[in-house]
Formats: sequence, structure tokens, C-alpha cells
Amino acid sequence: MHPFTQEKRRKINLGGATSVASQTDILHSAKARRSEREEIRRRHESAICIQSHWRSFQKYRAVRQQLSRVFQEDVLGLNGMRALVLVGSDDLLLAQWSEAVVRAGDGWSLHYVNGPDSSHWIVLVRQLSILLLHSVANSPRATASFNHLRVLDSLLSPTSSARSLGERSEDLCTNITLYVTRRGLYPLLAKALNDIPAEDKNLPSIPLLVPLLTYPLRTFNPSHPESFLDAYTLLIQHVFSLPLLPNRLPLASLTHLSANLPLSAASVLSPSIPQLATALGVEAKVHIIANLAAFVPPRYPSLPPASLAALLHLMANIMGTLPTGALEPPSSTSNGKHVAISESDSDSDSEELTRASISASTRVPIPRLDERTLKRLQTLPTTAHISSLIRATQSDTSTRVALCSFFFALCTVWPSRADTVLSTVVVSTGGGLVRELYRGYVRSSPLGGDDSFATLLDAAHASSWPPLLFLTDLYTHSLLTMGDDEFFSGFSEPTRANAPRNPLTLDEITSLSRKFLNIAFTLFWREEQIGTQDAQVPGLSIKWDGVRRKLTRFLQAVHTRDSRRPFTPSGHWLVNERIDIDSFVEVAVGEEEQFVPPVPGPSRRVSKRSLAFLSPRLGVLNNIPFAIPFEARVNIFRSFVVNDKRNFRPDIRSFEEFRSRTHATVRRGHVAEDGFDKLADANLKRPIGITFIDQFGEEEMGIDGGGVFKEFLTDLSKEVFDSDRGLWLVNKKNELYPNHGSYATEAHSLNWYRFIGRILGKALYEGILVDVAFAGFFLAKWLGKQSFLDDLASLDPDLYQGLIFLKHYPGNPEDLSLNFTIADEEFGVARTIDLKPNGSNIPVTRDNKLEYILRVSHYRLTKQIKQQSDAFFEGLSDMIDPKWLRMFNQQELQVLLGGVNTPIDLDDLRRNTNYGGLYGPEEPTILAFWKVVEGFDAEQRRALLRFVTSVGRPPLLGFSGLVPKFCIRDAGGDENRLPTSSTCVNLLKLPRYQSERVLRRKLLQAVFSGAGFDLS
Repeated sequence: MHPFTQEKRRKINLGGATSVASQTDILHSAKARRSEREEIRRRHESAICIQSHWRSFQKYRAVRQQLSRVFQEDVLGLNGMRALVLVGSDDLLLAQWSEAVVRAGDGWSLHYVNGPDSSHWIVLVRQLSILLLHSVANSPRATASFNHLRVLDSLLSPTSSARSLGERSEDLCTNITLYVTRRGLYPLLAKALNDIPAEDKNLPSIPLLVPLLTYPLRTFNPSHPESFLDAYTLLIQHVFSLPLLPNRLPLASLTHLSANLPLSAASVLSPSIPQLATALGVEAKVHIIANLAAFVPPRYPSLPPASLAALLHLMANIMGTLPTGALEPPSSTSNGKHVAISESDSDSDSEELTRASISASTRVPIPRLDERTLKRLQTLPTTAHISSLIRATQSDTSTRVALCSFFFALCTVWPSRADTVLSTVVVSTGGGLVRELYRGYVRSSPLGGDDSFATLLDAAHASSWPPLLFLTDLYTHSLLTMGDDEFFSGFSEPTRANAPRNPLTLDEITSLSRKFLNIAFTLFWREEQIGTQDAQVPGLSIKWDGVRRKLTRFLQAVHTRDSRRPFTPSGHWLVNERIDIDSFVEVAVGEEEQFVPPVPGPSRRVSKRSLAFLSPRLGVLNNIPFAIPFEARVNIFRSFVVNDKRNFRPDIRSFEEFRSRTHATVRRGHVAEDGFDKLADANLKRPIGITFIDQFGEEEMGIDGGGVFKEFLTDLSKEVFDSDRGLWLVNKKNELYPNHGSYATEAHSLNWYRFIGRILGKALYEGILVDVAFAGFFLAKWLGKQSFLDDLASLDPDLYQGLIFLKHYPGNPEDLSLNFTIADEEFGVARTIDLKPNGSNIPVTRDNKLEYILRVSHYRLTKQIKQQSDAFFEGLSDMIDPKWLRMFNQQELQVLLGGVNTPIDLDDLRRNTNYGGLYGPEEPTILAFWKVVEGFDAEQRRALLRFVTSVGRPPLLGFSGLVPKFCIRDAGGDENRLPTSSTCVNLLKLPRYQSERVLRRKLLQAVFSGAGFDLS
């Protein structure tokens, strides 16, 4: 600041900052001025636009007022009609015009139709008809709508138009009807109906509104087929998609609609079915199904086959596009108990299927439906409805494909009612539909050829899938209640008159199963190319994964019968020609390693369905294992165990492994008790060292190198599987299954089942054969499979015969006074158990007898021993991964556990025998031994093998797989001494007999007397 003034000096920045700031300010200022000018321009344009609109509105209002005056001056004249059309939707003017037309009567229209201005009148009246429809749609309960509808009735009704339009009525009525149909007749009428609550169904306008729905169908049929199809399609799409359509109509209108609905001409709908199935939302489709269920079933008997087929295809296609569960009542989870007969206690695949169904349905919102709609929908899977459909189609084979498509779609969209549908079809057709489907459609189908990959995906074969898939479901379901005597009755065996027979011969089943095996294997093997999780079957909404599951269930059921009593040719189930088995084994073992945890711990549990997506080879092994040779699967199993041992037993020196093993001391005569106390919680995947205490309380000498544990396992099996102990029962074939008594379900008993499962798992893990045989239905539990009527014969032959009698009882089952209960007796006290809620009050009838048979079989074979089986399998799973066991069926699992029940191959045994002491292959006593054994019969050879190894059956892959090898050791020269054995090491101690006769006598004496066991 200058010392003599208050003026500020201008500060000058020599660095140039002032110039920069000034430039920025200049830019901002210019931008602000541009924005201001743009805003002024925008406001100016907006003002001009507003002024223009206002002037237009004023002009429009003036024109409307002028047109209104013209209309008022000539309400029924052409000028008035032109003015009304130009004014457009003016409810007051429309009400005035329709009222005037109604008052004028038929003479008004006849005057113009027969006059020189006929063409002008037609143009105007068509446009006015559209205005009337819009007015009715917007205000269906308004008083004016009544007159609107009367005018429309006089123009569109073939009957009324004859009076109002004179001689030209047919052509004029068709002309007007075609015009309004193409410009929204059905959507507008549907809107009017939808806006009228069901409680107001006595509204006066409804009786006039409903006939308008059918007038186009009467006008166009049959002179205008294309227009008829369009009108029919629009009726279904817009009107039948209304909720509670029958409930919205008074009785007279409902009767009129039902009587005038041209169901007999429904065959014309065939080209529109795909459009109807895809054009609407889920809720609209559900209402179409419900409304068709109200109008169509009473007409089944009188419908032409082609029309009935079209209606069935229509409902099938619509249901096929609905999410699973869309027709289910909200609380219908309890109704799913019927499905639980065949799925409870099953493997995780069934649970995953349920979860997948729920998941799939939640991806598409399922509407909450009115109780009346639900009640109407529930008539579809009823026995009465299904039976009426079967009767209506039995005289014409052309409707069978449509019928199967309908049933298949119903079972798919409503899985909890699938059993009811299938059971009713089985009972109503007596197997005839199965036979007809196979011989008429599936046998000649191109699907299922050896090289079927391209064929499966070909859309040209879309029509072949519904009969094939429904046949799969139907026959698989029929097998649930088909005994072996009935199954094998269709082939080479004489049967008594009227005896139940398999609907297919065994030759047909052989051909069918091979066809299905080809398809199923392709779907597993080509998983990546087909994409079974996402891709759909051509022409259907079902995914390939669903097809694969259906075929797998069929193949497993048929293969079970074939395993029990072979009827297919050798190699029927194998796919050796399509894959390299050696490579398959190698890669399958490698793929399985990805499921092994990186550190010791429980194996990763993977369902059969998930395995199919993660690994095609493991998918095959766990779903259709019979497609791979048994020997290859055994090698895969052993490789799995080796890999598991490598994971749980790191590479350590044998001494360290010996020190880390679990040691247990057990007393002779108390092997089971001491074994349970010492090993119930032990890690059995580690080596187990056993020390026996003799009857004098002294430890027996020797180191357990594996043979002593085998002896322990053998003795343990003799004790724990003794039926006198209360844990196990035996059937007539001396096959074991868990006791179903209350004692067996106590906590202590369940712990024993768990322990026994772990011990048998240890035997499988170490490859030690156990001389014990289990009932097939119990072995099925090991594999996560369900048992049905065919297994009941091995448990309770009398009950089995009783159920077979009921199944084929020619009279009324109610005469037998049965209900859904079963009597259970224990310690002389009988109690009655309901097989379903309130079962004591539900009689067994012709319609539900198959369900009764299923529930009785399920209770006896599964429910009674569920806790015991679960505990046993829990223990078994601690040792053996469940997916390893699923590579085998019941018979193969028994072989894996106890060896092959086949004649002993002496050449194989001789090649795999070791010798000790003074003995060698050419020593005279050894030569005499083999000569003597060659003279033994089959039972004597089995007894010798049991004497030496504790198991009378050869190993499943021959004696090369016996661990340790069969061995014969010198036992001295005393010929008075009997041969002895050490079963723990598969050792026969044979004295040096000089005579074949003496050797034979002494050997048989030792083998059959039970003497001669040597602990040394």
C-alpha cells in the first residue's frame, strides 16, 4: 500500500498465473452464455408447441361439438353414424345410438341393407361394432352395455342377423364377424368377463355377452376354415385363460356355452397347438387346463377321434411347458406321500430329484390358485377321469399317441400324482397299452439304434419320444407289483388258463432293454455334447437328464430280474464294442481321484445324478454299471481301494506302520463282545493288530501279519450273524436280514448294526471273503435301491401269494374286507399299523389295490428295518464309499463279499497254490492230493475250500485274487494224523500219506468232522 494513499496497487504475477486464470474464466463465461441462449431457445419452442397443442385442442373440441350436433340431428342416419365414428369413444353418444337402434328394431337395418347406401352402411356399422365392444370391455356393468350387446347380437348372431339383415344376412354377418374378430373381439369380450366378479354372475349383460363368444364359430364353420381356426384359437387363448370361467357364468349361460362349443371340430386346432402352448404365461396356461377340464370330459364319448386327439395334444403341450408343481395345491406336499412309497429310503439321487423339481419350479413363479380352480384341476389325475379317457380311446388306435402324450405330461407336471395315474392305467388296460405302445410305436422307432447320437437330437423324430417315454414309465411302474412268476410267464413256459401274464414276451423285453440301453449309454457318454442339464428333448419340455433317469430306472428294474433269473443272451448288457474297456478302467480310476479329500477324512458324497454330470464314466458305473464287464468293475473297485489306502496310509516304513496300527486283544469265545468294545470307534482304515487270549487266559503266540485279523473276522462273523442273538433273521434260503423287532431298534442294537457294517466294510476294503449270505432286498439297501413286490417272496412267501391273489382277483376287492392297515405281531402281541393316514377307514378297492400292494411291500421290506438298515449302512459307509458299491447289483455285491458261488476250478487252484516244507508241485503226496481232489464232487470240493480258507466259494476273479494264496505245507510222516488247517493264512497242513485211499479218507474225515483246526 502506498504510504500516502489508500489505493491498492495491482499485484502482478510474473509467473503467468493470472493469464491462466483469466483464460479459464473466459471459457466458463462463454459456456454459461451458450447455455443461457439454449435455454431461451428451448423455452421459446416449448411455448410454440404448447400454443399449437392448445389451438389444436380447441379446434378438436369445436369439431367434436360440430360432429355431436350432426349426430344429434340424424342419430340413426348415415350422417349421424359417420359423425359418431369420427367422434370415436364417447360413451354418452354410443349409449344414445345403441338405445335408438334397439328402439327402432329390425326395420332400421333392413332399410339400409336393401337401399342404395348399403356399402356405406356396412363400413360404418363394422366400425361402430368395434366401438361398442370397447365400451362393453371398459364398463361391462354399465347400463348402456346391455343395449350395446343387443346391437352386437343382432349383427353377429346368425339367427338374429337373418331378421335384421334380410336376404343378405349370411354374407353381411360373415363380413361383420370377420372384421370384429380380427380387431379384438375375443380379447375385448374376455376383458369384459374378467372385470365382472364371479359373485356378480347374475348381471343382466352376461347372458348377452356369452353368446358372442360362439357366434364366430357358428358363422365360419365350415365355410371359412381359416377364419374358424383363428376364432377357435382366440377363444382358447383369451377366454379359456380366464380364471374360474365356469364360475363366472349363470347356469343358463354356462349351458349355452357348453352346448355351442364346437368340441367335435377341435381337430382344426392342431396347427395352432404350438402357438397356444407358448404364447401365454404360466397362470393363463393353468387356467386353460382347468377350464378345459370343466368343459371337455363330459363330451369324451361323443367326440370324433381326431378332435379328441387334438384336445389331448393341446392339454399335453400346455402342461409340457408348465413348471413342475404348477398344478399342485399349495399344501400338497402331504399328498406326495404316495410318491414316497417308491422313493423314500432311496439313494440321494431321489432326494436330489425332489430338490431339483422344487428348484426348477421356483425359477418360474407358480401362481397361487383359487380353491375352486384347484378342485377342478384335481379331477385330472383321478381314477374316474383316467378311466373315462381310456374308455373313450380304446376303440380308435389313432388317439393312443395323444393319450400317452397327455398322461406323460400330467405325470411330469404333477409328480405327486404320477403313481395314481400309472396305477390306474395299468389296472384299466391290463397291460394292453404297454403291448400296444411297444408293438405299434416303439419297436419300429428309429430311437435306440447302436449309433443313435445324431438320431436322438434329430427334430424329425420328435413324435417318437412321447410313446417311448410313457412306455418307460408305465412298464417300470408295472414291474413294482409284478411277481417273477408273472414276469416270466410270457416266454416258453405253459401257464394255466386266465393266469396273469407279462404284457411283453421276454424276447420283446430283451429287444426293448437293448434299445433303451443304447439311448441311456449315449446320454451318459455324450454328456458334454448333449448337455443333459439344459438341453431339451426335441418337441418336449423335458430335459435330457429326465429322460436318462427314466431309462435308468427301467434298465435297473429289468436287469434285476435278469440277474435273478437270466433270460437275455450273453453280452446283452455290455457296450464293449462302443468303448475300449482298458482305457475306460484307467480313466475312471483317475476321474474318481478328484472326489478323494486331500487329507484323511470322510469321502466326498456325490449322488448318482451329480456323478453323471461330473464324470461320464463314473456316471455309467453308478447308474448302468451292468454296461461294463463285471471283472472290469471289480478291478476298478480294487483300484479305488488302493487309491484310498494311499490317501489314508502315507508311505511309511513297515515298522512305523506296525507301531501305528490299532491293537485289540480278544478272548476266544468272546470275539464279538471284545471286538465291539475295542474296535467300535477305531479307525478301521488303518491296519488292525489282533491278539487272541486262549481259554487259559494266556496270549497266543505270533505276530498278526494279516492272517490273524482274517481269523478274527471269520470268528466274529460266526457270532454276530447267529440268528439266536436277536439282531438277524434268516429266510428260507438261509439268507440274513435285520430283525424287525422292537429290540433291534434300541440304541444299543443300532450301535451293533453300525459296528457290523464297519467290520464288513473292512472285509471289503481288505479283500477278505466272508462266508455270509444276505437277502437280496437287504443288499438293495446297501446300493440305495428300493425293494418291491418281487422281493417279498424271499421274505414272506405267504404274504407274497396273498398280494398276488389280490392283484388278479376278478371280483370286487371290497368283498375281501381289506383296508390300508397291516398286522404286526411281536412276542404274541398283535398290533394294527396304518399304511397311510387314517388307513383303517380306507377300504381296498379295484382302483387303489395296486397302491395297497405297494404300501404293504414297502412296509415289510423297507419301513420295518429302516433304522437297522440305516445304522448298518452308516457303518459300512465309513469304510466303503457308497458310489463304489453302486457299481454292482445285489448278486454281484454278494460275490464281492463272499466269493463266486460257482464250481471250483481245480486247474486255477493248482496254478495259484504255494507249497511249504518238503512239498513241491511234483512231490508224490502232492500229486496224490490233486488226484484225490479231482475225484471229489462239487460239495466235497467246496467243503475242502471252506476247511482251508473259511469260505466255500472261490474268489470272484479266480484264485489268483485269494489273499494270502492257497498253501499246502508238510505236516510230518504220521499217517494216523488228520490234516489240519490255518484259515487265517489259507494254509492246509497235510501229512505225507503214502496211499491215495488213506489220503482221501483222512482228508474227508477232517473236512467234514470240523476237526483239525490248528492255531500254530
